[in-house]
This record gives sequence, structure tokens and C-alpha cells, in this order.
Amino acid sequence: MKKIKIGFLPLYIKLYDECGLDIRDRLSGFYESVARAFEADGFEVIRTPIICVRQEFEQAVRGYESAGADAIVTWHAAYSPSLESADVLAGTKLPIVVLDTTDTYHFHSPEDYNLCHGIHGVMDMCNLLKRNGKKYAIAAGPFPESDVVKRAGGLVKAAVAASSVAGSRVGSVGGSFDGMGDFLISDSDLQSIFGVEAVYSSASELNEIRSALNPQEIEAEMKKDLQDYEIREPLNPDVHRKTVEDCLTIRQWIKRHQLNAFTVNFTKIGPDCGMRIMPFMEACKEMAAGVGYAGEGDVLTATMTGALIRGFGSATFVEIFCPDWKNDMLLLSHMGEYNVALAQKKPLMKEIYFQFGHADNPVVSYGYYRPGKAVLCNVFRNEEGTFSLLLAPVEMIDRRPDEFEGYVHGWMKPQIPVARFLEAISKAGVTHHSSLVYDANIWELEYFGQLLNMKVIKVQ
Repeated sequence: MKKIKIGFLPLYIKLYDECGLDIRDRLSGFYESVARAFEADGFEVIRTPIICVRQEFEQAVRGYESAGADAIVTWHAAYSPSLESADVLAGTKLPIVVLDTTDTYHFHSPEDYNLCHGIHGVMDMCNLLKRNGKKYAIAAGPFPESDVVKRAGGLVKAAVAASSVAGSRVGSVGGSFDGMGDFLISDSDLQSIFGVEAVYSSASELNEIRSALNPQEIEAEMKKDLQDYEIREPLNPDVHRKTVEDCLTIRQWIKRHQLNAFTVNFTKIGPDCGMRIMPFMEACKEMAAGVGYAGEGDVLTATMTGALIRGFGSATFVEIFCPDWKNDMLLLSHMGEYNVALAQKKPLMKEIYFQFGHADNPVVSYGYYRPGKAVLCNVFRNEEGTFSLLLAPVEMIDRRPDEFEGYVHGWMKPQIPVARFLEAISKAGVTHHSSLVYDANIWELEYFGQLLNMKVIKVQ
């Protein structure tokens, strides 16, 4: 996945140059230190000299746009009159994250007045952005004495995730699961509300793609599987080959249509849809490669999962399966789809008996979600006919012994008791399909929801 690119915008006031204040060099050094901190966190940073007047802001923002920046991070080196920059920032399509920090950690000397009063320039600018209807997020705190740069970076990731939704394309193999209504959204609503285009497969196209596969590519993928997955029982090479052929068919279909996400309805897999096996393994691999996925024909959750992967890197499609009341935790599972990059250890690979529909037996991978902090995200249509985003900070637990080793699984512990949690999420009206985002914070994902004009509900 490519690095997220930040346009790092330092704001200043021309009056100080006219008065002969000699503080630009020191502030420029601080700016460079912050830029390097963003780079250390994995971002690409477009640097800009400290600027003061509207023409400079217009030039800088146009430069960010033409250079392919994903977001703008502002930093007030000193007070900057808002009318110089606010209209320019409100007019760009790039999301805005405000970094509110100063050069001095312990402010105790009058000599530091001019180095540390950018904070009221932040207030001036944010007031104008708010009045102009420009959504923005803000992270405040000392640098490097706090995590303010990491928090700003997290907000940038949320903005990138949200920005990637409009204009994306989601593929559907087999349409939606008959009778499953919670996640249903029409193609027209998907397009008009979120700017997302749905693309449907055909049996003829999938058969044509499969017949054109390169035999060397098939052999290479089979060999790579044997290296990447743990094999505990002999694999039938014919079943493995068939699995790889159908998974590569899906991979080529995704590339052909430039899909950002996809979904497969396992009940429709068979000759009539152009697939011989359910491509469980490709769903796992595609999520690890940055493509969204959800099961059962759920184009909406697939789209959102893809966006969250593109922003945060470590996200996956999940379902809450079963409660463990005794240990106050919930089992996350699915038939065979998970982001394989989030497995705690080398995943297993084996053939399974497929009893649903008309598909042949596939080879699948099974893994255990790694422990760590995460946020459960659920996008759903609410009673007002608009969409809501439910967010719940959770912890994924390292539960041993691993009785569920032969399944896709992970143990999730919400911040509130499981019984209260289940009451809260169903009272809100969530669907049974969710996304799980590792190493994210609830306030970052709140910004994601705000940028997509969703009502945000927090369960914590």
C-alpha cells in the first residue's frame, strides 16, 4: 500500500516580517522537526516555506492538490489572520487536520510570546472553517512531549479512509443473500449517498478469465500458498489447484474492473455463476492487499471495510458470532474470510467439506486474530432513512488454549459488559456485519463518520 501523503502547511503573519521580528529560522526548525516526526510514522510529507498571505496559501494548496496530497495538516507558527487562509482551505476538496502545538513546552518567559501564540490563530481559522461548512479535525498538545503528532496522523488516516469512499467501485459475485435485509442498499442509493458504483459479475466473464489464466501463475500461487500457510494434513493437489484457479479468476476480475472492494454470496457459488468453489482464500488475501470485502453480497460493508483498510491499513470484515457469558467476551468468526495480515501466527490451510449450495470443496485458510486494541465499526441505515456509524472501542484477547484453531476466530472484549454491549448495539439498530480496525481510536473514526455525513453513535 502506498504511503499517505500530507501537505504540511505552516501559517504565519506578514506583520512580523514588516516589524523585523527575527523568529522565522527557529520556527522553521521546529516545523522541520514535526515534518520528520510525521515521516517517522510512515507518512510522506510535502513541505512548504512559512507563509502569510492569501496568494501564498492559494499557491500552496494548488501545489498540494497537483502533487497528489491526501490531506492538509495545518500548523500555526504564530497568529495568522484567518481571512488570508480560511477561504482557500474551505474551498479545497482535501480534508483538513489542524495541528495545534507550539515551539515551547514550558512557557515561562515573555521572550517566548511570539513563538507560542499560534493557538489563537487556530481559533480564528477554525471559526471561519466552521462557518464556511468545511469539516476539519484538530489535535492539540506539546511536541515532542506528547503524542500530538501521532494523534494528528490518526486523524489524517481517518480522512483518507473517508475520502476514498466516493468514486470507489465494489464488485458483487452472486448478488445478495436471499432474505437477509439488514445491510441491503440499492445501487442507486449506494451511488447517490456514498458515490460508490456497484459492479456485477457474470458467469461468461468469469469463465473467460479462468480459461485465460497463465499456468505458470497458477503454479507460482500454489507454491506461495505452501510457503505462507501451515499444512498439517496432506492437501489434495487437484482441490488446491481448483481453489487457486478460481481465486486468481477473482483477482483478475478485480483488476479488470478496478474494484476497491468486493463481496461474494456463498449460496450462489456454482456453475451458474461461473465459480466452482467459494473463493475464501482470495477474500483473505485481497483484504491483506488493501481491497475491501464483506460476505453474503454486502456491498456496503465491503466498501467501508476497503476504505478503512486504505486509511488505517489494519482492518477486516467481521461478524459477532457467539457470546461467552462466563468470560464476558464475544467470538468473532466467519466461514473462511478474514484479513490474513491480522493473524496472530502463521495461518492453517486445509480442504473443507462445503455443504452449502452447488460448489465443490475449497481449500481455505484459518487464522486467529492477533491481540490488541481495536474499534468495531458498523454502518447501517437508521430510522430516519440516513446512515449511522456505530463505534465501540474493544480489546482483542489472546485466549489460550486455542480450542477454535480450525476456524476463523478472535475473542473480542468490549469496554462494557457483554450483555450491556449486545443490548446497546441492537438497540441502535446495527447490522450483523461489521468492520474491525486495529490500532485506531474512536475519535479518529468519529471524524471518518462525520466526513461521510453519518450520525455517529459511541458504545463505550
